[in-house]
Amino acid sequence: MAVKIRLARRGRKKLARYDVIIADARAPRDGRFIEKIGTYNPLTVPASIELDEEKAFQWLMNGAQPTDTVKAMLSYRGIMLRKHLQIGVIKGALSQEQADSKLQDWKQGKEAKIKDRVDKLADDKQAKAKARKEAETKIKEARAEAIRKKAEVAAAAPATEESAEAAPAEAEGSAEPAAEA
Repeated sequence: MAVKIRLARRGRKKLARYDVIIADARAPRDGRFIEKIGTYNPLTVPASIELDEEKAFQWLMNGAQPTDTVKAMLSYRGIMLRKHLQIGVIKGALSQEQADSKLQDWKQGKEAKIKDRVDKLADDKQAKAKARKEAETKIKEARAEAIRKKAEVAAAAPATEESAEAAPAEAEGSAEPAAEA
């Protein structure tokens, strides 16, 4: 019986979540499985992967074949490296302490990279929000200035109309005495 480590789709339309399962290769994708070893949510940034690393490692060492996507996830979490190092220990190329120290060093570097990426994404999000707020403030100020100018023009317009009406009346009044004379 060929055993695969693969994904089984869960969740609703356009909001997919996956279970990482151990299943017979002949079983349907979302059908019968042997064991569930974790979950995968590709919609978060970065994608969240929750695995029982001991069970995944045990199944890999027993010959279970991961699919391409699951193999990438296992590599991301360091399980494939652990398998590689364990095979080196079995063959005698490394001691168990050396393998464990190499794995720890790799995991620390990987955690630092992930933390840097998450921090960078958070900083970018804050910078975008700040820029958006500044743009909205500029637009708000421009609108307020336009309203203020319009109000000034409206206030000045009645005074101008009154003086314009008074000026022709004065001109007509001065013209009448000249015509009478």
